[in-house]
Amino acid sequence: MPADTSADDPNRAILAAWRAESARLVGALTRMTREVELAEDLAQDALVAALEQWPTTGVPDNPGAWLMTTAKRRGIDHFRRADALRRRIDDLGRAAGGQEQAMPDLDAQVDRIEDDVLRLIFLTCHPALTAESRAALTLRLVGGLTTAEIARGFLTTEATMGQRISRAKKTLSAERAEFELPTGQERISRLDDVMAVIYLIFNEGHTATSGPDWMRPELADEAMRLARMLATLAPDEPEVLGLLALLELQGSRMPARVDASGSPVLLEAQDRTRWDQLMIRRGMTALQRAESLAAGGTPVGRYFLQASIAAQHARAARPEDTDWRRIAWLYDVLAQAAPGPIVEVNRAVAHGRAFGADAGLAVLDAVPAGSLGDTPLVPSVRGDLLDRAGLHREASEAFTAAAARTRNESERALLLGRAQACSMRVEK
Repeated sequence: MPADTSADDPNRAILAAWRAESARLVGALTRMTREVELAEDLAQDALVAALEQWPTTGVPDNPGAWLMTTAKRRGIDHFRRADALRRRIDDLGRAAGGQEQAMPDLDAQVDRIEDDVLRLIFLTCHPALTAESRAALTLRLVGGLTTAEIARGFLTTEATMGQRISRAKKTLSAERAEFELPTGQERISRLDDVMAVIYLIFNEGHTATSGPDWMRPELADEAMRLARMLATLAPDEPEVLGLLALLELQGSRMPARVDASGSPVLLEAQDRTRWDQLMIRRGMTALQRAESLAAGGTPVGRYFLQASIAAQHARAARPEDTDWRRIAWLYDVLAQAAPGPIVEVNRAVAHGRAFGADAGLAVLDAVPAGSLGDTPLVPSVRGDLLDRAGLHREASEAFTAAAARTRNESERALLLGRAQACSMRVEK
């Protein structure tokens, strides 16, 4: 995302520059200082300097270079004031090219800078952190979101989110987490963690766990931006490309997932002309690249398979054109590659569409009781399958049970509406 350099609106330019450059900035500074908290402080100092100076002096031709040079200079000042770590001062001085020299050309350093971003992504997803802390820290350091923005996205207070982020950074310090790309099996497992965090953020944006709104588009958009960044940094990883394809294809439906009043619209009732065609093309391109790598022998996994499923929906101009047998087969493969109760519930939906409601119910009945806790997923899918089987009274009861479990107000209204519709069919 290029930074907006329009001089007409310096504040907008500052925001665009920060969102575009903050990950590179914090990554490079972490490499130089070996302290993620100090790196973020120096980056924030540069942002404050931009807020103070750009409205008066104008937006520089290369906002990212300006921010980087300013942050490096603040770093030099920090170490000099501390009167210690002289070797680091020299490193920062060489990296900055001297305080009196011209600002460095970041384009000439792009390879190293991009490596820094990838290192930063892996650092924010360190295994010592909880999944929630990884998500928060990734949004903060890699996504460039403020603590308040992250708190709003996850429906918590700014103070609580600030404490969570602070604890995460202290944990990294206590663990002496290395700002280096892991290798071998550790790199593979850490990459899985990185993708899982991005997918977690997207899912919370795609269907909010709680609150009044069906979706939180700002979280989904940020997850897609992170996935694009990761795919740029790791272009030969089919699972990374699969994740990008999955998010683009699922994200393409978001404009049609709510009606004019903001109420949820289920997949089969959506106006497919409202699906974002640019995102579909991007998703298909990423999936095709992943397929080419897979054909060459590179292993694939859950994100590639889920993207392949999403592609079947994207290819169907009408709901009745959907190849549900192909989707059911893909879910069977996914159940072997990445078994779990959520996969089984979705497999039940696919089998119900492909082979009839009884087939779907047979898959759903095999899901261990309580394996998904008190989420509304199982009873809502059961209600749908029972409704399709003509068992409207039982379907109404299942939808009512699902509504009682959800903390999302829009989802509750949808489920209660379906329960009422089933009850009306019983009365007829």
